[in-house]
Amino acid sequence: MKNIAIITGGNSAEYEISLQSAKVVKANLCKEKYNGIIVHIKDDKWEALIEKESIEINKFDFSFSKGEKKICFDLVFMALHGAPAENGELQIKLDAIGIPYSCCGAIESAITFNKFKCNEYAKKLGFQCAESYFYRKGEKIITEKILQKVGLPCFVKPNAAGSSFGISKVEKKEELKNAIHIALEHDNEVLIEQFIKGTEVSCGIFTHSKVEVFAPTEIVSYNNFFDFEAKYKGLSDEITPARIPEIESRKVQEITKNIYQKMGLKGIVRIDFIIMKTIPYLIEINTIPGLSTESIIPKQAKQAGYKLSELFELTIENTMN
Repeated sequence: MKNIAIITGGNSAEYEISLQSAKVVKANLCKEKYNGIIVHIKDDKWEALIEKESIEINKFDFSFSKGEKKICFDLVFMALHGAPAENGELQIKLDAIGIPYSCCGAIESAITFNKFKCNEYAKKLGFQCAESYFYRKGEKIITEKILQKVGLPCFVKPNAAGSSFGISKVEKKEELKNAIHIALEHDNEVLIEQFIKGTEVSCGIFTHSKVEVFAPTEIVSYNNFFDFEAKYKGLSDEITPARIPEIESRKVQEITKNIYQKMGLKGIVRIDFIIMKTIPYLIEINTIPGLSTESIIPKQAKQAGYKLSELFELTIENTMN
């Protein structure tokens, strides 16, 4: 019986989504093979949650004591979205302790969590990305300079945040400054990105005995774009497999696999694209994608014939080996 720490919580706006993901993971772990224990992290407080009891985690060896028994973990299943996991901070600590984890390493996580750096790196590797402009808090907002590069309409996003928190679609130049201020509520850095008109799709990928790519999901938002409400409050249609030509579906899967391998990603990853004139443009890489009942990965796994228990077991065993 392996002790699996299901890490959740965090310090970002994705806190509640992390809690939902952790519950799904725990509920779907094989009880005969794994003792899944939710580990809640918030600021400097690390706690194991057992039978409504919160027990402090020893950060030096990532263990805890229940009565006279010391309990150590064999592996971390990461279900914490945003900082300090998706940006790689937590992985540095786990590497130092020597505990394997189910997601990408510290360097890969840090690169992909920073949207601007991720896009610049992806471009150097030969992948198509939208034109973008990087803005840091305190700099003067020169609207004409920004729009000269990205045009209208455009998207304004926190540079390091997920679940579409703080994102605005800007239709008129007068809206740009306010959109930047909204993004700054979530991060000190902002990405202003060219609007790509096309079909939005999301493609999951994971590793077991081989690298397996799921069929892409088509995302049709009832709102102006795929924002938080569309993602988590049912205001979108998520259609798997996507209603796109087979050649485009294969192209998305091929690019997803190439990104995964060339960037050194591991575990369960979801990559978002917009297909414009048959060309998939990389939008975002999610190295710890949502696993709640409303999330895309569980739906894609089901379409591919996997129970969540199988998906999680394959991920755990691949991480352990």
